[in-house]
Amino acid sequence: MSALLNEEIKQQVSEVFAQLKEPVQILFFGSRQNCDYCPETRQLAEEVAALSDKISLGIYDLQEDAEIARQYQVDKAPALVLAARDGETVTDLGVSFSGIPAGHEFTSLIQSLLLVSHRDSGLSEASRTFLKNLDRPLRLQVFVTPTCPYCPRAVVLAHSMAMENPLIRAEMIEATEFPELADRHGVHGVPHTAINDGQAHVIGAVPEADLLAEIRKVLA
Repeated sequence: MSALLNEEIKQQVSEVFAQLKEPVQILFFGSRQNCDYCPETRQLAEEVAALSDKISLGIYDLQEDAEIARQYQVDKAPALVLAARDGETVTDLGVSFSGIPAGHEFTSLIQSLLLVSHRDSGLSEASRTFLKNLDRPLRLQVFVTPTCPYCPRAVVLAHSMAMENPLIRAEMIEATEFPELADRHGVHGVPHTAINDGQAHVIGAVPEADLLAEIRKVLA
């Protein structure tokens, strides 16, 4: 298979990766069952990881490595989990991608790698305080398509929130790869963020305060 990233993009990403601070572990989960984009997603992860010595990559199979998949709450493939690495210790921050982060979503992958590496959500103090004090699980599923220019904002915002509390998980879902899930959540336009498996839905790349307001309603 030929390279997915050309030399110009590799150079641009390498320059961005100069900002990486702490090590990041990418966990790729593939499957031999009904996984059209597994080879491309794995290759993309390999090419990205090769651009910085601060990024490590682990390769796993959804069925053969079922216990590890459960540990990181991965239930579909292809999937990428971005975790904090400190020596041999890998810490799950609840940041994941289901489906290939291609097209505009490649931006989400790079920005989320920076987020995890900096160990800082970049959110407002009000958001940080509210999210840190959550004592109940919060799940944010952001449905996207590769052609959506607004989707990365919604994905990175959700990933930022996940970093504030181990009870929060934020997952990018490529809607065309998982159409049954998208249909179940009534996804007709993207980005579409489902909160706690559909207790509420936020359409569009809304500001941080707006998403937080919807989360407050769900958890009230």
